[in-house]
Amino acid sequence: MRADIMEKIVSLSDGERIPELQQYLSSLTDDQLTTVVTNSALKGKSIGAMVKSIFKGSLPSAPEGASRRLLLYQHCIPLCESGDLQTEVASDIIGLLMLETHNLPGPSLAQLASLFVDAIKLGKMGSGKSLELFPTVLTALAATEALSYGKELSKSSSIPLFFALIYRQVSSELQFLVEKVLRMFFKLDLQEIPPLVYQLLLLAAKGCKKQVLEGIISYFKEQDLRQKEEQKDGESMDVEVQSIPQDQLRHVEGTAILHIVFAVRLDQELGREFLKSVKVPDTLSRTLCPFSIALLLSVARIQRYEEQLFDFLKGAITKGFKDEQLQQGSKFLQDLLPQRCSFAQMILDTVKNSVFGWDHVTQGLVQLGFILMDAFGPKAGPFGKTATEGANATAKTPTQQACRLGGQVLLEGFKMHEPIRGEILEQVLNRLVTKTASPVTHYIDLLSDIVVSAPMILLESSSKVTETFDHLSYLPLATVQGLLKAVQPLLKVSMSMKDALILVLRKAMFSSQLDGRKSAVTGFLLLLKNFRVLGSMASSQCTSALSFMYSSHYEGISIGPFTCDLSCAQVQVDVHSRYNSAANEAFCLEILSSLRRCLGQQADVRLMLYEGFHDVLRRNSQLASSIMQTLLSQVRRYYEPEQDLLPPVKLELCIGAQGDQVFLQEPLAHLLSCTVHCLLWYQGMRRSARPNAGGSDDDDDDDDDEEGGFQNELQSILESITRRMIKCELEDFELDKSAEFSLSSVGVKNSIYAMLVMGVYEVLIEYNFTKANYSKSLFEELLELFSRYNKLSEILKEKSGKGKSSKSPRSLLSMGFVSTLLTALFRDSAQSREEALLVLRSSGDFLRYAVSVALQKITQLEETGHTDGPDGQNTDKTFHHLCDITSVLMWRYTNIPCAVEDAGKKEKRCSVSLLCLEGLLRIFSTGQQRYPARVAQLLSAIGSDHGPGNASVTEKTAFYIRQFQRALFTQLSGGEEDFNSKEAQLLVNILSVLSRQLEPSSQQFVQMITWTVKICKETSFEDVAFSKGLLSLLFSVHVLYKSPVSLLWELCQDIHSQLGDIDQVPTATDRTLLVLSQVGKVLDEVDWLITKKKGQLVPDRLSSDDTTQAAGQQDPVEKALTLQLGTLLTALNELVQTALPSGVCTNTLLGELSRTYTILTTLVKYYIQLCSGQQGLLPARVEKLVKLSGSHLTPQCYSFITYVQSGELAGGGADDKKKKKKEGEATATAKLLRETKAIPNLIYSIEQYEKYLITLSKKSKVNLMQYMKLSTSRDFRINAATLEAALQEHDNSQQEPEQSQEPKKKRKKQ
Repeated sequence: MRADIMEKIVSLSDGERIPELQQYLSSLTDDQLTTVVTNSALKGKSIGAMVKSIFKGSLPSAPEGASRRLLLYQHCIPLCESGDLQTEVASDIIGLLMLETHNLPGPSLAQLASLFVDAIKLGKMGSGKSLELFPTVLTALAATEALSYGKELSKSSSIPLFFALIYRQVSSELQFLVEKVLRMFFKLDLQEIPPLVYQLLLLAAKGCKKQVLEGIISYFKEQDLRQKEEQKDGESMDVEVQSIPQDQLRHVEGTAILHIVFAVRLDQELGREFLKSVKVPDTLSRTLCPFSIALLLSVARIQRYEEQLFDFLKGAITKGFKDEQLQQGSKFLQDLLPQRCSFAQMILDTVKNSVFGWDHVTQGLVQLGFILMDAFGPKAGPFGKTATEGANATAKTPTQQACRLGGQVLLEGFKMHEPIRGEILEQVLNRLVTKTASPVTHYIDLLSDIVVSAPMILLESSSKVTETFDHLSYLPLATVQGLLKAVQPLLKVSMSMKDALILVLRKAMFSSQLDGRKSAVTGFLLLLKNFRVLGSMASSQCTSALSFMYSSHYEGISIGPFTCDLSCAQVQVDVHSRYNSAANEAFCLEILSSLRRCLGQQADVRLMLYEGFHDVLRRNSQLASSIMQTLLSQVRRYYEPEQDLLPPVKLELCIGAQGDQVFLQEPLAHLLSCTVHCLLWYQGMRRSARPNAGGSDDDDDDDDDEEGGFQNELQSILESITRRMIKCELEDFELDKSAEFSLSSVGVKNSIYAMLVMGVYEVLIEYNFTKANYSKSLFEELLELFSRYNKLSEILKEKSGKGKSSKSPRSLLSMGFVSTLLTALFRDSAQSREEALLVLRSSGDFLRYAVSVALQKITQLEETGHTDGPDGQNTDKTFHHLCDITSVLMWRYTNIPCAVEDAGKKEKRCSVSLLCLEGLLRIFSTGQQRYPARVAQLLSAIGSDHGPGNASVTEKTAFYIRQFQRALFTQLSGGEEDFNSKEAQLLVNILSVLSRQLEPSSQQFVQMITWTVKICKETSFEDVAFSKGLLSLLFSVHVLYKSPVSLLWELCQDIHSQLGDIDQVPTATDRTLLVLSQVGKVLDEVDWLITKKKGQLVPDRLSSDDTTQAAGQQDPVEKALTLQLGTLLTALNELVQTALPSGVCTNTLLGELSRTYTILTTLVKYYIQLCSGQQGLLPARVEKLVKLSGSHLTPQCYSFITYVQSGELAGGGADDKKKKKKEGEATATAKLLRETKAIPNLIYSIEQYEKYLITLSKKSKVNLMQYMKLSTSRDFRINAATLEAALQEHDNSQQEPEQSQEPKKKRKKQ
């Protein structure tokens, strides 16, 4: 029956008997028709002809035909999705349906669209084959009439691509569609994201560009966070929240970035929208993540966006560091705002993520790294000088942190990406060569890190390094030293690089430029240190042949253990395969012969040689004989062999002259210092090596015969010099009190002589102390040497200039010796040494000298990161000596306080205890700056006998803080006549430095604050410097505990009560300036918070959802802002009523008042913007703040302005000198006020504040102007009382001359 129906329908259609076909189809029921279609489709026979025949017999213009067509569509679509049909059959059916879709009427098309939506919604779209028909239906529907469709969108994860394809043709309800598709992202498989991103970007051409970009970035940000959390947990979560493989996620992110960059290239509007969105602070904070940074760097490769985006990144990085610094320095801000992931960390995460094939990002990373290093690197100071950060200095300022971030980006990029290594290396080397006028230490640090991390990789680019060597003669000496230290590991493994360097250094040795020759010496000494002759024994006797390469080849560089071990293994294998002992020995002896030529050059060149010989000897002991012979021959030139002649050295040979100009030719003191240190080290090394020499007695005897010669001769020379220098008087050097030390040639010659003689005395002091073995007689000789040194030093101080504090010359004593000497003088309690040490301890001048030299060494270490003398560049040994010195100074100060030491002494010299205290201050500051990771070790080394054992840094610090607190309390407990201001200031500064080591959340920190507040309240000494230091300490610790505004209020009240009201006579105070500076810091925090809140106010986010917030539910940040400003206004209200002295103090207060009103105006503008979408929601606290400012502060401000302006007219007195002095002060004050325009600025700020208050009143429907009073004070006002008094005085002065002239006229007439 069914087959008959099908055959009849097809035959009528083939015979073109359309009326009969229509009639026959009308006679069939819907069930019969659908059954015939189903059977035909299942059999796969004649289904195409069947569908065509039905369409022929169903005219779309007739209602019956249209309904039959719709029935066919409604039946065939589920039939194709059922999966019962063959693929070819289903495709044929869908193709026929697509051809006739445009003939359907609008209502039928709408019903079909609903059918598709319902099927998708219920998940009935199995194969999705019929979805090919959906776009055609929607297109036809849109062309006929505007009907409602698209209200329901699928939550299924199998058809997002089709939806995007569909709606590309649709412009209405675009935002609705974009929101739906973006919400679907989180329910899709990761592999389906890139094509959907591509289609969304195409869709963005019609609009919603910002929404599309933000949605894509937010999705990947969420995925990153989820992946990080799961990575931290260490195990996958539930099945529904299955962990995404990291590599898969990164590859998908890379593909999405490519799609977006491609779209931005083609669509400039999309690019502009992208730039706009990243520059909005709120949008940036919501979308900032490694993915968005990678996207920024990729888009930056497009030329038209390059400059803008890199400028934006540069500014955002520095702003991030500044915000982080501000937040870390304020407990108020830390509690108010959560700590977010830093921008810098996100950039470093982007570098790590780029290893997953993000080649389009790497170039931007390289460019960003160099931009940061170029823009924020160290700058040249006055006269081309730059502050030396030193090796272990930590980056403190935002610019330093940004520069370091650039170096980290380049270093990590170099490690991960082979294609960019050549470019990074080339650009670094180019900057070292071209930037001769500015410091390049940051590039040297980067190069050193690169060499340490991948020495073998760098050998592939050895030609670039070799090309740089050609410029060594023309580079600054500091650059040459850093460059050679950085690349020295490569010299071990590259014969060609080493040969190229030697050739360049030999040429430089004969350079006409002094820096060129100094560079040659630097290079040769570096080679001698590191190309060790096998068999050499280091001072530690256990240092491997390559230990220096990776332990201290460049200060401050730390490397991971894996990289270090791998690199060392690679290098060691290569060294032993290429070099042998004989080759290295010949090589080193050849270099030594080249260096001997330097002994005839300028003093600077010789000085470098003398300073480097000890390190060479310590690292390459087999060269001892050659080095010692060289030094001996040089000493002989200036040694007077005749034992009866004085002085024992030929100083005239150390001086050179060219015309009238006299200059140093030979740094004799440094020559002797080098000789002494080398000799002492060599003798110590021989003593330690002798017990280990087994049966080679004959060899030892031969060595003694060969080397004992120079040892004995040097010892006899030094003993002879010592003996005769003791006998010498200053007249023997022509340096008595009558000697001239002016800038004339004779004066310059005498100054050079004095420096040389003092240096020789210091070298002999160190040598004889070491050789004395605690002999009383020898210590007496040592004291004689010091007395000669001290006498000459006193003469130089007297002659240096009246009233000028001359800086003492840098001592030649080594850091190690200073540590040993101080320990012997203050801590050595051995009975056998007591008698000998008593000789030295009895001399107060010698004790002061020893501590002052230690202070000098510590200061040099703090400023430069190293010290002069042996092992001065060795960080570990220097730190060890620093610990020993700290222990001694702490013991000396705590056991012999200044009060005890100064009792009965009338001399004005600085006491030893005070010098010890100053040394401790320098040491604690140096420890925090140069050794931040080893502060605990430093504190532990102070002394285990009275310090905590295994305690935390906070506990150790608190222990020593209590000791210094007791010392300060003792100072304050005595009378004001016994008060030592300098000691008290030093103690306060030490407490300030140590308090930085306390954990702000610890109990010890709270105790520190409590004690400081107590001391501040109870102390009444009128010592300005001490009071300022104590207040600074109070503010520095209080700001890390809570907001200091309440403290400022109390202090302002105290200042008001001390100085009185503005109608009283003012008295000067410097403490007011300190309080005002703290007010400025509070204003900085408030301004920063308001800026943050304004950045979160985006117009399209002020939606109706936000307006439901009740007026009483004020935002926590806004509430804190209002309370801070309210307390601050109250504090300032106290100050503006205070009789402050005219000048800097009043001018500073006027400036802070002006800034306060400016910030109030900013806050008012914020609420104006907020109230634009929220009528009548002005918080009550804001209204109270406005009332406080208008009714309390503003009137007092105008009174204070009047007081300041009238201050210069006040005064007078009978004494003419006092009157002139006061007039001069008044003129200076008036000039200062005119220059800074502080008063007009304040008045303008108040008026701007009132202007915007009017606007806020209208927006919020709250009358805020009721609290404002009409201002009367102006710069151009006329004070009637003052004017009347001035006119009266003028009239009186005119009447007096008239009365005195009348008698004279009468006499003339007579």
